[in-house]
Amino acid sequence: MGIRKFGGLCLVLAAGALNTAAISADNGQIGALPDVKVDAAKAELGKRLFFDTRLSGDAAISCATCHQPEHGFAHPDKLSPGYPGNKHFRNSPTVINAVHKKRWLHDSRLGTSLNDVTRGMLTEDYLMNMDMRIMQERLKQDPVYVEMFKTAGYGEPSNGAVRKAIPEYLKTLTSKNAPFDTGKMSASAQRGQQLFTGKAGCVTCHSGANFTDQEVHNTGVPENFDIFRDVERHQAFIAYASFMGVENYMNLKRDAGAHILTHEADRSDMGTFLTPSLRELVYTAPYMHNGMIDTLDDVVAFYNQGGGVDQNKSELLQPLNLSNKEQADLVEFLKSLSGDPLTSADYVWQGQYPNEYEVIADWRAVKN
Repeated sequence: MGIRKFGGLCLVLAAGALNTAAISADNGQIGALPDVKVDAAKAELGKRLFFDTRLSGDAAISCATCHQPEHGFAHPDKLSPGYPGNKHFRNSPTVINAVHKKRWLHDSRLGTSLNDVTRGMLTEDYLMNMDMRIMQERLKQDPVYVEMFKTAGYGEPSNGAVRKAIPEYLKTLTSKNAPFDTGKMSASAQRGQQLFTGKAGCVTCHSGANFTDQEVHNTGVPENFDIFRDVERHQAFIAYASFMGVENYMNLKRDAGAHILTHEADRSDMGTFLTPSLRELVYTAPYMHNGMIDTLDDVVAFYNQGGGVDQNKSELLQPLNLSNKEQADLVEFLKSLSGDPLTSADYVWQGQYPNEYEVIADWRAVKN
């Protein structure tokens, strides 16, 4: 057994197959995710809310519009659709394992609780554009919701309860039976893990049970200029940048990232983004905050060359000099972090009505 240092981290590497529960880094441990206690009634309510279009301003989209179960609760397009009338300027991140995060969104701007994240996603004008006072009244007119809120212990439908119920549902969206967690990795994936924690040094940023250091870095990901070519995307970007106090945003041709939090005068923080989790990658392509990398093979090749070109790129990124075989092994390890697809009836709302407005229509017909 030997000691290897990389990027200030001291890792203990076994000569044979690795014990996934025993590899630690300064800011977390690489291993199985901890269990989460879930309130079934609250989660069932949150599930119905997650798939209900009435939670958006014009009742056209739901949370699941951009976080689709069949795509790992992410979206298959490079850039997310956004609210009708505009489009989003970033890739939809998966909400699987969101409960295990301490910071959320690509720019890391929310770091208090999933309650606050839920509120932000519902009310932001380029996302779901919901006036929560109107949402509350919509929910009160649905007898199914009235009963579900009561059963969940919230009393009558309220905005505060929505902000608690959706996060309760998100607790159910956790990785299940990933080969990394079950200890059933292939020989290639085991070699890839040794590279991940050793020569490739991926663990420097992708540490902890959720494989993220919860920090922001600039890795030189190329800009997605569709943000600025597409008027509908650009208008959403302008609204966001203006609200977040980004300087000279009308002339900006790059995503500021976490600069919105720190506003460094020399702009050395431009283009820094939150380290994403590496779990469930098999389902969530394309990759990066702007969808600019299509496959896991391309992701590994990108980092093997030392990332992209950016004046603010982190000094942590250096060429890895991995052989083709080593890159293939690393990809197999990344695949081993994905478990059972979360697309069964356990995770998708199986409502009685294809259009939830029919619930209200049927209720009124009976009442009258």
